[in-house]
Amino acid sequence: MTENEHPRKSAVMLHGPDRAAARAMLHAIGFSREDLERPIIGVGHAWIETMPCNWNHRALAERVKAGIRAAGGTPMEFNTIAVSDGVSMGTEGMKASLVSREVIADSIELVARGHSFDGLVLIVGCDKTIPAAAMALCRMDLPGLVLYGGTIAPGRLRERDDLTVQDVFEAIGAFNAGKIDDKELRAVEEAACPGAGACGGQYTANTMSGALEFLGLSPAGANGVPALHADKAGVAEAAGRLAVKLVADDVRPRSIVTREALENAIAYFSATGGSTNAVLHLLAIAAEAEVPLDIEDFHAICARTPIMADLRPGGRFVATDIHRAGGLAVLMQRLLSLGLLHGEARNVEGRSLAEVAAAAHETPGQEVFRPADHPVRSHGGIAILRGNLAPGGCVIKLAGHDKTTHRGPARVFDSENLAFAGVREGKVQAGDVVVIRYEGPVGGPGMQEMLSVTAALAGAGLDDSVALVTDGRFSGATHGFMVAHVVPEAALGGPLAALRDGDIVRIDVAAREMSVELPEAEIAARLGGWQPPQPRYRTGAFAKYAASVASASEGAITRPAAVRTT
Repeated sequence: MTENEHPRKSAVMLHGPDRAAARAMLHAIGFSREDLERPIIGVGHAWIETMPCNWNHRALAERVKAGIRAAGGTPMEFNTIAVSDGVSMGTEGMKASLVSREVIADSIELVARGHSFDGLVLIVGCDKTIPAAAMALCRMDLPGLVLYGGTIAPGRLRERDDLTVQDVFEAIGAFNAGKIDDKELRAVEEAACPGAGACGGQYTANTMSGALEFLGLSPAGANGVPALHADKAGVAEAAGRLAVKLVADDVRPRSIVTREALENAIAYFSATGGSTNAVLHLLAIAAEAEVPLDIEDFHAICARTPIMADLRPGGRFVATDIHRAGGLAVLMQRLLSLGLLHGEARNVEGRSLAEVAAAAHETPGQEVFRPADHPVRSHGGIAILRGNLAPGGCVIKLAGHDKTTHRGPARVFDSENLAFAGVREGKVQAGDVVVIRYEGPVGGPGMQEMLSVTAALAGAGLDDSVALVTDGRFSGATHGFMVAHVVPEAALGGPLAALRDGDIVRIDVAAREMSVELPEAEIAARLGGWQPPQPRYRTGAFAKYAASVASASEGAITRPAAVRTT
């Protein structure tokens, strides 16, 4: 296809006598007239000095830019924000995490539209930067790709060589339970995170980085290369070259993010026991691509897709082990052999998923990916439940345990901080159902993660004997019998708002039900006397988010009030 058939966006901004002033501004920072005649490729990243997850983005951007120049394009680097879940966990700052997904996507859109980029390479790291980049690409349908900065290496401490930040959170719980002293806690703290890269288990960042390979928005194998691996620079250069080709061939993200590609990404998520946040993020990406997708699709795909990867938080291995085992193409082979993937779906390289799988080189003796006939578990990583506590749906995490039912008295907390204090003070007992409400998209706002609470339960030895229910969400490092994303949320008058301490809550995976053992009339009477809580924020970004966010069952996307359905 010639340029005349799909004229470059940048020409409107930079070509012709009328655009001399725009060119003059760019000459001031080193761009030549010849540079501005070439395709302009935005190189976006989220370098920030608040976390290790994005610490290598500037260095990777230089290699991406070199690849763009080598392929005949002109790179223009820009940045966006990031909020670290791991650093902000358990504080008010955690509310900003999911909100940042929308801000990141919006900021990428604004820069790309504002400066008429022809294409994009988006370098991502910490959790929300990954779906945000995919959302922005699909929203604009601009040629481009997403490159993950890579996973952190595991920490080493004495006989262990697989430490992650999960171990630090659980060590905090053990310390508060009196099981370890402050010296041991500090030793874990100082060993767990040895350098640049995103959190090292199959937590949200690594879950979503792999999802983008299965979805097709990232080159095959690129995201799996760890952050500090010697091959990462070459991967970045190749991404830059590929972006120029995508512009030349006018390959658009929406031609890649099809229904079949989304189903492939969900199957991968299920097979790796990945973070429940993937439900929110894949729903949001689908919405931006205008592809119908529903939480029931997750249930159906996860019900038929076994867990094939033995990964933390519930398993043995960390993300760097995936790379050593031969990469995600090995998992593609397994899932294709079971008839669980659409092999014809294509990625940004133009390769089909079946072609990527056929080229896999599995490391002999690896144990990360199980044989197709011997999965870790026969079911997938999550299920969707409903019932009188979640008529609009909720997500239960099934990876890392075999439990399928729980019945017990509710211990109700109106915030994550109150729940954490309750666990620390011994208010939660074996058999309880810990309920954390008013932490949904509107009520939080921002659906903060509950890792501090779940880790405290683990540290206290209660993770196998209690259930946890919330209208917020869970970290990818969470494990145990945990239900999140409850819809409708308590702040909007959902049934969680009617719960009281001691009410008996029943969770039954086989029946796909989460309910309280109360007559419907009693629930209605309680809600009839319920008053919504005052908004926690009346101005600023949080207030704007709460006013425009949809439910968790719709991916907690934001949109104008005129098109909101919840």
